[in-house]
Amino acid sequence: MTLVRAAAPVDVADVAALEALAFPLDPWSPTLLEQAVDGTVPTVRILVAERDTGFAGYAVVSVVDVDAELQRIAVPEDLRRTGVAGALLDAVHVHAASLGARRLLLEVREDNLSARMFYTRHGFDELGRRARYYRDGATALVLSTPVRMDP
Repeated sequence: MTLVRAAAPVDVADVAALEALAFPLDPWSPTLLEQAVDGTVPTVRILVAERDTGFAGYAVVSVVDVDAELQRIAVPEDLRRTGVAGALLDAVHVHAASLGARRLLLEVREDNLSARMFYTRHGFDELGRRARYYRDGATALVLSTPVRMDP
């Protein structure tokens, strides 16, 4: 079973370590993660997934007015396809809905087929493209789905 909760300062090291693995070209620094956890970055919330074995992943969401943006979601490789990412995404919807958001947006690499399939299964549709969006020149797809009040 996966439990998802708001990140606490004690989670920053785990989040930072997975961040470096999941996003090696552009990881958030531990300082930025600390600021997101302590509320210094007012629109951003980090959610952490836990299983019996401990830390199981995280999601970063920003909510501004009626739009929420899933900025990051990462699960360790050995826990992928076990429902952790889905539990995190459900918690993102709950958080976004609690703040009045009606739409959840994200960018995903065009060449990340497994992530794209995950988002399609969870109701996301392509809204647009951002050519050369990533540092290595890859294109980003902008995806959108309505925020679910009851995931």
